[in-house]
This record gives sequence, structure tokens and C-alpha cells, in this order.
Amino acid sequence: MYPNLYYAFKDIFGVSLSGLKLVNSFGFFVAISFIISAWVLTLELRRRQQLGQFSFTEQSIVIGAPAGFGELLINFLLGFIFGYKIVGAFTIADALNDPQSYILSARGNLPVGLLVGLAFGVLKWWEKNKEKLDKPETRTVRIWPHDRVGDFVIYAALFGFLGAKIFHNLENWDDFVKDPMGALVSFSGLTFYGGLICAGLAIILYARKNKIPVIHLADCMAPTMMLAYALGRVGCQVSGDGDWGIVNIHPKPFSFLPDWLWAYQYPHNVVNEGIPIPGCTGPYCNQLPMPVYPTALYEILMCLVLFFVLWAIRKKIKIPGQLAGIYLIFNGTERFFIEKIRVNTKYEFLPFHPTQAEIISFLLIIGGILMVTQSKKWFGKVGGDS
Repeated sequence: MYPNLYYAFKDIFGVSLSGLKLVNSFGFFVAISFIISAWVLTLELRRRQQLGQFSFTEQSIVIGAPAGFGELLINFLLGFIFGYKIVGAFTIADALNDPQSYILSARGNLPVGLLVGLAFGVLKWWEKNKEKLDKPETRTVRIWPHDRVGDFVIYAALFGFLGAKIFHNLENWDDFVKDPMGALVSFSGLTFYGGLICAGLAIILYARKNKIPVIHLADCMAPTMMLAYALGRVGCQVSGDGDWGIVNIHPKPFSFLPDWLWAYQYPHNVVNEGIPIPGCTGPYCNQLPMPVYPTALYEILMCLVLFFVLWAIRKKIKIPGQLAGIYLIFNGTERFFIEKIRVNTKYEFLPFHPTQAEIISFLLIIGGILMVTQSKKWFGKVGGDS
């Protein structure tokens, strides 16, 4: 396992770059998933734009105005945080020994933060000053949905993280009550469906505000979300963030399978779960006492296959909403069955003792079936070739 990129580079390339300790492996792969998924979403939005499913909105912007106080302040604050925390980590002796504790603490380098913040502010002023006109002009520009992909990513990241945190703590209420602040600020403890629900609601509201047809947007995002989930799970597997399965002591069904594909102990996992590894010193020196199903790896493989299926059939489906419905069925089915071999909190007070994810995934399957069967009635039929 590689808790952060420092260990990955050291193991793969044989180089030790202390600054990479600040880059958590899980966060790195989540960022990669957002970047690649944003590109895929842009491609699909452009394609559907050519079919007439999306139109532009007009927005007035001011050209040639000098940098305002608000812009300068925001850039100063961004630079200050970067300098105080990130650059400051290299000037504080023990900061990189425990990067997570350092990031979540108030420690940092104040003079460096002020200097970098000032540099960011000056760069912003210089950039705007180059474009300054004697008399600023107001222009009307056309903005298409694919121009707003950056906003979609920000909304998905922000509200997805908040939702994932909220739903995780609701699922693990006893742990939250014991240490509310620690549970809220910890880098671990995220529930995918919480992120999906909250991010989805935020993007729907944003789309409606900007006159983007929600149902067509949902169809565009169906394959994108499946891909994002698969790539995000790479971070879970690489870092060993606790999203693993139950103990697996069954013999391998096929002798040619490598052990780690069937049962794995997640050595050097990022959450330090398990027992000490003999001979290992320093942080991240634990491994699980018994091998478990590598469920994150299974989800990577399954969701990549489902992404390619959605991508392959997207042009064949003419009725808006059906592709989104198929995504819900795929997503719910995949997660419902993976829960059977995955470690998760069960609701003991409910019949059959389901997990939170099982309940939500079952509802998603029902919702997906309704969308597939009722979309023509609800949303009509798309004209033109697709």
C-alpha cells in the first residue's frame, strides 16, 4: 500500500522526495478521477449540443476593468494558505513526519504565507493591468453547458465531500458521538452514496438556475459518474483506506489467480489498521491480521466494464432519461452485491439487518427501473440522429 506519493515514488522509482508526503494517495487518485471525468463529460456535452439537446445562455461581462479589491483579496488569501501550509511544511522540522496531523493543525510559516500571498495578489493585479482599457467595455458572451464543466466539478467536489462526510457519520453515529470534531475533520470516513446524493442535488439546482435541461445532463453524466467511481476506487485500493471486504479464508477458486486478487492483508494501509508488521519502523507499519476480500479492486474492474457498456450504448438510446436510469440500475446492483462481502455498519434494528448502502442501492435500482420504463411518458423522445 502507498499511503501517500512519497512511498509510491520511493518503491517504484527508488527516489525519496519528502514533499510528496503531503500528497495523499487517495486524494491524488480522486483528483485524477475528477480531471478525466470532466474531459469525458465535456466530450458528451459537445456531442449532444450538436444534436440540439442543449442551448447557450447569454451573460454580460466587463472587459478591460482593473483588478477589484475582492479579486486581490481572494488571490492573497489563496497564496497565504499555500505559503503558510504547503511551503511552510518544508521549513518546519517535523511537519512531514505526520502530514495529516500537520495539515489539520494551525501550524505553518506566517512570514512565508504573507510573502506568497502578496506575490499572488501582485500577479493578479499585473494580469488584469495588462488587459486594462481606458474605458472598460461590457460585452455579451454565449456560454454553453460544456463551458460550465469546471463549475460542475467544483460543485461535485465540494458537496460530494460534505455529503460523504454527513452520511458516513450518520452510518457510524456511535463513533461520531465519541469524537465529533475528529470525525468531521478526519481525511478518512467517506460514504460514496452520501456524496452522490448531495452532489447530485447541488448540480441539479445549478443546472436549473442556468437553464440547462436536467434530464439531458443526467444522461451525459451517467457514463461519467461510473468512470469517476471506478477511478476513485483506485485511490481506495492503493492507499488501503478501509474500504475492504470481510475476512476471506476460502481457498482460491482458480490456482492462476494471484493471492492479492483473492485475499489481501493491506500492509502499510493509510488508516494504520491491524497488527504491526515485523521489522517495520515508522508510520504506516500495520497490516490486517487476516486476509480480506479486496472489494475496492473488484469495484474498479466492475465499474470500468459498466462504464464502457454505458459509453457504447449512449448513442443508441433515443429517449431522454433512459441512460440515466440504466446507470442507476448498474450502480445500485453493483453496490448491493459488493456489500455482501464488504465491511460496513449494519442497521440491526431493521429487518434483514441491511447496511446504509444496501438500502440506498435498492432504492436506486427501483428508481432506475422507473426511469427506464417511464421515461418516454415523462420526457418524450429526442429527435435527430444520436
